[in-house]
This record gives sequence, structure tokens and C-alpha cells, in this order.
Amino acid sequence: MLQPRRPPVIVAPSLLAADFSRLAEEAKAVEAAGADWLHLDVMDGHFVPNISFGPLVLRALRRHVRLPFDVHLMIAPADPFLDDFAAAGADHITVHVEAGPHLHRSLQRIRGLGKAAGVALNPATPVESVAYVLDAIDLVNVMTVNPGFGGQKFLAGQLPKIAALRRMIDAAGRRIALEVDGGIDPASARAAVEAGADTLVAGTAIYAAADYAGAIAALRPAAG
Repeated sequence: MLQPRRPPVIVAPSLLAADFSRLAEEAKAVEAAGADWLHLDVMDGHFVPNISFGPLVLRALRRHVRLPFDVHLMIAPADPFLDDFAAAGADHITVHVEAGPHLHRSLQRIRGLGKAAGVALNPATPVESVAYVLDAIDLVNVMTVNPGFGGQKFLAGQLPKIAALRRMIDAAGRRIALEVDGGIDPASARAAVEAGADTLVAGTAIYAAADYAGAIAALRPAAG
């Protein structure tokens, strides 16, 4: 399941911000630059207003990259595709609260496939929506932008949600990654980690940089 936390935080570059004509090269580049996970945003043009890639792309990338694949399904319904993404090489599969009628059943299926199970919270999704599935999850993804596009500004109003989830996770007494996704740069990384996050998804801050290793390193001390 989830790897042990690597201090000070886990950094997961989002491939959504990469050069799509060179996806394998871009994935290998952040692996060489010190990334911990590779974050893959799957969009369907229905649940979110954009379309990205599917299991075939993951399967092709899996042959080139050893990083854990942190797969974020921004699709609805998600359940019919869980097996496909697991078979394609996902290590973690995250679904949105609103992506299906039975969240707990979705999480059970992900775990049954031998993968770490995650829940994503949109900016308007309340913390309470995960209160009764904490025993079935390995990761919570707090969206600090409205999902669907990269390069958006960090929504500071989500910091209290991160802090509330930190308290819930600590009270649960088990390892659950608290991931923050959207608008992450050195300044927002510090704010997110101070609120309780331990995992950062960063797209533009890394892939728009001339030096991927430097961009990844810049997030760690900013959040440490």
C-alpha cells in the first residue's frame, strides 16, 4: 500500500502540466529529479470540463517509470474503470466523493485490487463526507483549486479543511496520506504543510521550471 512518509513531505509532480508530446521523457525526468510519486490526473470531460488520458497511457508509461503512480480519477462514474486503471499500473487510486453512489463500496473495490484507496474533496465538499470511511482509505486529496485545469491559483480558504482533516487523521491513529492538490508553489506548500498536509501535488511549479530538480527541492524546504 502506501510507502512510508519521506520527510519533510512527499512531492508528486502532476503529469497534466507536462509536455504531452513527450510524456515518457517527462515522467522519467521528474523521477531522476527526485520526485516521490507521479500524479496522474484522469479527466473525462464530464465530471470536469477537460479530457486528459486513460488506462492505455498509464500502461505505456508504466514500462518507463518506477515511481508509484498516484492516479486521481476525475471521472464519473468511476467504478466501471477501477479494474482497468489497477491493471494499467496504478499504485494509488483516488475517487471523488461525488463520483458514484456508494463511496465505501468503491474504496473496498480499490483495496480489493491491491491498491491504496484515496478520496478527493472538491473545494465545496465538506470534511464530514470522509468521516465514516476513514477505516477504508489510505489517502485524502484536498483540492485547493476547482478540478479540471492546471495552473490555477491556490485557494487559501481550503487551509481550515486541511487542518480539520489533519485532526481527523491523527485521531484515527493510522497512516493516511493528507495530499494537497492545486496551485502548489513554495509559498502555498508551506501554508499547506503548516495546516497539516504531508503530500504535495505540483504541476506547473515543476513542469514550467527550467530545472525540475531545483523546483522539487524548492518545495521541500519551503514546506519543512
